[in-house]
Amino acid sequence: MDALRRHSLLIILFGSLVVTLAMGLRHGFGLFLEPMSSELGWGRGVFAFALAIQNLLWGLAQPFAGALADRFGAARVVVVGGALYTLGLLCMGLSDSALGMTLSAGVLIGLGLSGTTFSVVLGAVGRAVAPEKRSMAMGIVSAAGSFGQFAMLPGTLGLLEWLGWSAALLAMGVIGALMLPLGALLRDRPAAAAAGDLPLREALDEAAGHRGFWLLCMGFFVCGFQVVFIGVHLPGYLYDNGIAVQVGSTVLALIGLFNIFGTYVAGWLGGRFSKPRLLSGIYLTRAVIITLFLMAPLSPTTTYLFGIAMGLLWLSTVPLTNGIVASVFGVQHLSMLGGIVFLFHQLGSFMGVWLGGFLYDLQGDYDVVWKLAILLGVAAAMLHWWISEAPVQRGARQEVEA
Repeated sequence: MDALRRHSLLIILFGSLVVTLAMGLRHGFGLFLEPMSSELGWGRGVFAFALAIQNLLWGLAQPFAGALADRFGAARVVVVGGALYTLGLLCMGLSDSALGMTLSAGVLIGLGLSGTTFSVVLGAVGRAVAPEKRSMAMGIVSAAGSFGQFAMLPGTLGLLEWLGWSAALLAMGVIGALMLPLGALLRDRPAAAAAGDLPLREALDEAAGHRGFWLLCMGFFVCGFQVVFIGVHLPGYLYDNGIAVQVGSTVLALIGLFNIFGTYVAGWLGGRFSKPRLLSGIYLTRAVIITLFLMAPLSPTTTYLFGIAMGLLWLSTVPLTNGIVASVFGVQHLSMLGGIVFLFHQLGSFMGVWLGGFLYDLQGDYDVVWKLAILLGVAAAMLHWWISEAPVQRGARQEVEA
């Protein structure tokens, strides 16, 4: 095996392990909503607001984390992000006030996630592999995040039942510390200068003048709204309707399990078919699945079927979305531009998780947010239909239309 191929495989391996831990730990947060809110006397809005801040800061910090990874490599960014993530979990386990919850689960973990998840890691992968293999490689790393959700959720529930919420979060902090040595091994090589490369400011101007870039951002807003609302509030929704808490844990694990296949297949398909058309199909199918779930009689069986169907589509948007950014703008500023698109994902995440908690405390149910998730899915399907993944032509200075 030649050195270049071995380097690429190591980037994929270590990047996958980092994303597995970061996403696996994060996807268990919904299990803490009910026990923490009940024991500490909070409404669900306090917990939801902290996680909304987490998603917002994750998104706001992501372009900066991505720009640093593009400039200096991913290793340093992942190590710092892993340290903040670990500290946030430890402080969250010791929180007994709304402020403490917001600073730990919201600020520290939000900043930590910006350095340990998709934009930084996929940027490193995009630079390490050949263009024709890029979409599949991104699908593999994205699938690793789903494997983390599947593999770690049962363990998170076990820790919660065995130790209680506080000690469980402290134990999760110890597990999260593994991201530090793994991140140190993620020594990607920043893209070498090439003809046609742009300075950072010009790259930002180029993206800002590209219609397809903004359509991609708006579509990713919808992805964040849907998946974070479901990931955080689905266990509470099921509990309110008389479904055992173990069912909520199992369905989130099913989402993670089937998303392993969904993200890998999406990455494979993205190398062979139009990525924007695939994304349109994903968002439209999500809207149909949510509609069927709400119309069918609620039971453990229909809930498991919902988890399987949503799992196939859960993070399948990630390799396709980042693949479009790489195809259109190249890989020189991939982490930074991917981070800007991801910011919109996190703005949607903020709205989904916060609005779910706010309207639940106000109305006692999630009906409005479920309906919004359906309507937004249809809108995202329409937006992606008009996106082109053709590379920008940098010989001309006029605005590039998608």
